[in-house]
Amino acid sequence: MTKEHQGGTRGLAAARKGVWSWLRFTSLRLRLVLVFGLVALTAAVSASGIAYWLNREAVLTRTQDAVLRDFEQEMQNRAGALPEHPTQDELQHTAGQMANSSQRFGVLLVAEDADGGAVYGSSGGLGGFALADVPESLRTAVNKEQKVTSANKHPYHLYWQRITDDGTPYLVAGTKVIGGGPTGYMLKSLEPEAKDLNSLAWSLGIATALALLGSALLAQALATTVLKPVHRLGVAARRLGEGKLDTRLRVSGTDELADLSRTFNSAAENLEKRVADMAGREQASRRFVADMSHELRTPLTALTAVTEVLEEELEFAGEGEGGSFDPMVEPAVRLVVSETRRLNDLVENLMEVTRFDAGTARLVLDDVDVADQITACIDARAWLDAVELDAERGIHARLDPRRLDVILANLIGNALKHGGSPVRVSVSRADDEVVIRVRDNGPGIPEDVLPHVFDRFYKASASRPRSEGSGLGLSIAMENAHIHGGEITAENAPEGGAVFTLRLPQDPSPPADEDAEDTAGAAGDGSKGKDAKGQV
Repeated sequence: MTKEHQGGTRGLAAARKGVWSWLRFTSLRLRLVLVFGLVALTAAVSASGIAYWLNREAVLTRTQDAVLRDFEQEMQNRAGALPEHPTQDELQHTAGQMANSSQRFGVLLVAEDADGGAVYGSSGGLGGFALADVPESLRTAVNKEQKVTSANKHPYHLYWQRITDDGTPYLVAGTKVIGGGPTGYMLKSLEPEAKDLNSLAWSLGIATALALLGSALLAQALATTVLKPVHRLGVAARRLGEGKLDTRLRVSGTDELADLSRTFNSAAENLEKRVADMAGREQASRRFVADMSHELRTPLTALTAVTEVLEEELEFAGEGEGGSFDPMVEPAVRLVVSETRRLNDLVENLMEVTRFDAGTARLVLDDVDVADQITACIDARAWLDAVELDAERGIHARLDPRRLDVILANLIGNALKHGGSPVRVSVSRADDEVVIRVRDNGPGIPEDVLPHVFDRFYKASASRPRSEGSGLGLSIAMENAHIHGGEITAENAPEGGAVFTLRLPQDPSPPADEDAEDTAGAAGDGSKGKDAKGQV
């Protein structure tokens, strides 16, 4: 894959991530746009609805009043001039005249002839306006004679009703000539007005959509303006969390976001000062431990030589080969020998810890037969009678032999001291890892102690006998496992006893610099026996 293609793929992934983060409902930008959009939609729909309703009523009322006024006038002038019993021709002629008025509506006149039969006269407009086109309720209201009172001075009135036929709206009205005469009905199409109202509705809908779009764009612009400082603050906080303590925000304005930026800058500055102060103290502490360890090595070398001589004298005295010690002095000599060895182990461990803390520890890798390495570790410390080994030969891994020896010495020595023999060591292969388990036959590790067994200088003195170790052995073992890319875990076996599991990759990657300067770590809590002499 070319670099250009990789860059394009990363750019596409970043763009998708940006779009997805913008579309998430938890996004503040999206919520702002939605709120603005809903407010604008509500306002636009409300305004459009009110405007449409007012215009609809105004248009229909204006048209309706003009038609009804014209129809009523035509009924008075033309239908009122007909004889009491008109003929069909007379009704037909009068209906045609009435239909030719300025409003152009259809007319139907109904009267009685001399024989008492019904006579109809239609203008013939709109496909023939017939009595069946008039709603029954309207006919009943028109023909009903009302009582004449001071409030109601006429027995008959003009009534109207809006109907829809085949999707076309109509206005139907009817009245009766007062004082005797025909009954007239009028049919007026409201289709032109309906088209005007539909055009108005479309216009208001388009205006609403434009208002919604404009509000979304405005919300986007406002969200960008408001959220840009928040985004910068998030980026700065993320950089600060990544350890870039010199991160600062550009402050502009006097609003709340500017105050927040100033607060962030002040907090970042204080944090940088505190971290720098802590780093300086930690560096000074590491330098002090390293210098102290180096300074102690010279007198410790002389003390070790003296204690070795004293130890040999003690052995000769015990074997009766001419050496002698005052019985009162012998315990003190033995105490000096053991404590000198313990002090030497502690100094070596401290020096190894400082290498890990300073990041100067390096691996010197070699192809290692794990079973042979474990056997050599056990044999060098005279643990053959106390350790059972279950490991087949041929399991190879690319490891640092000396650091593996440190790990094994600490784990096995810890099991012998605190768990009790026999200690069982097993080796297996899992995927690309080598798994080494060290199990003892002791009471196990208390549950409150398990999380702390790899802590430096940690000793479970309340539950275990006093140890001669420094409390650094398991911690150093864990650091050596980590530098290989491995891990050590501790747990209690169901049938009793503690189990330490070491997992190491068969081929650590990336490989370490084998030419780097390296000093093997000490088996702080794992050294035992005369052959160890404090140094693994």
